[in-house]
Amino acid sequence: MDPQKQMQALSEQYQGLQTELTTLVSARQKLESQQQENKNVQKEFQTLNEEANIYKLVGPVLLKQDSAEAKSTVEGRLEYIDKEIKRIEGSIKDMQEKTEGKKMEMIQIQTQAQQATASG
Repeated sequence: MDPQKQMQALSEQYQGLQTELTTLVSARQKLESQQQENKNVQKEFQTLNEEANIYKLVGPVLLKQDSAEAKSTVEGRLEYIDKEIKRIEGSIKDMQEKTEGKKMEMIQIQTQAQQATASG
């Protein structure tokens, strides 16, 4: 295959990987933001006394919620978010490795093309 066409194909693959990586990083940031919000809610729960009323916003309506249920929901949400962050971090690591591999392929083809030009 022509080195020029090979470089073009690798470059397009590299850009695709970079786009996927950006998407993953963005997803991780969103999860970290949700994680922080839920941790703040958890801290607020700790400051409330046992008789305090807890309300949940459902659409335009505030519904009274059981304290234990609300705390359990937030804990469950935090566990889920932690798992998702770990999963996405694994995907980010894989994507970074793939991106680096494409970059090395591009450098190798570029080097071969330069050597061919120099010796030809």
